[in-house]
Amino acid sequence: MNSHTTHTIDTSTPVIPADAYDTTTFHAAADTIAVVTNTTAPDAVALPPEDASTGELLAAACEAGHRAVPAPLAETALVARPLLCRVGLPVPGGPLSYAIAPELTIRYAHPAASGVGSAGSSGDDDALLVTGTLRRVPWARAATAVVVLAAAPFGPVLFTLTPGQAVLTPGGNAAEEPRDDLYLATLEIPASRVRRISSELLDEARLRAALARSALIAGAAERCVDLTVAHTTARTQFGRPLNHFQAVKQEEARLIEETALVRAAVQAAAVPLDTGGTAAYVAVAAAKTQASASAAEIARIAHQLHGAVGITQLNPLHFATTRLWSWRDEDGDETYWAHRLARPLTATALWPALTTTP
Repeated sequence: MNSHTTHTIDTSTPVIPADAYDTTTFHAAADTIAVVTNTTAPDAVALPPEDASTGELLAAACEAGHRAVPAPLAETALVARPLLCRVGLPVPGGPLSYAIAPELTIRYAHPAASGVGSAGSSGDDDALLVTGTLRRVPWARAATAVVVLAAAPFGPVLFTLTPGQAVLTPGGNAAEEPRDDLYLATLEIPASRVRRISSELLDEARLRAALARSALIAGAAERCVDLTVAHTTARTQFGRPLNHFQAVKQEEARLIEETALVRAAVQAAAVPLDTGGTAAYVAVAAAKTQASASAAEIARIAHQLHGAVGITQLNPLHFATTRLWSWRDEDGDETYWAHRLARPLTATALWPALTTTP
């Protein structure tokens, strides 16, 4: 399998370069096998500016998913950077990542000598001592900074750290994207890099992460459609293209339908995410529920219509489907979000939520 070289973001020309995966695809014709070169990531995907709308950010994330961009574009643009802007922390150059880590042990680095209550319940400033492990941080080894959201003695907190400050254990998902563990051994975070946040911003961070993953799924799903339609058009059997058979047409229609559902759900969540409140929660939960539920079916149909060749490393389909299988579970699978989607929709709240959502 081709190795993935992760590039940093050039701040002078704000793009995340994508590796050109030059792979060989075999299309079996009636009497010959034609070998063609296929490139899944022919050029760069632009990183939108900080003042870009959520719709523009989602479009860029979808494109990154479509091209299997080997860089944390969605994590940077949709999650880490907006959160830093919201709390007034500087936005570092380069790729960014995030971790929502309620399991960390956090205490004041400079406890107040005259604190009231239990030991360490107040501090001279907001500097923190952090101990614990951040699990499966996306692209941690390539990130210039990781935005961490956790529970501190005084409530929810956001702080930044660099991967070099932690002990990094490499890991990955089924698509071989980095998912690294970062162990923090009583790491001191200066007060200048710590911000107290509201529980609402912590909830927004979870929504942003889920919607970013949904947008990536939407892009990878469209890549599956492109590759599958191209394959069934070029591949012939019994003297005619595969897509002339009714059974193949039906499966292609289902593939396109599932992909359209994911794209529509992601697009519908853009405006509610900006407005916040129950509408944002419902829209993002619905988007991730739909995206995760459709991911398995999209991958199944694409591989079924490709046949055995779709499983091989030589075929570009695996760049999309391995990501679908991975992203389906990351930042909450369909079961997780379906339960949370139903929770606020009681008998009295369901109709207002449906009729007031833009």
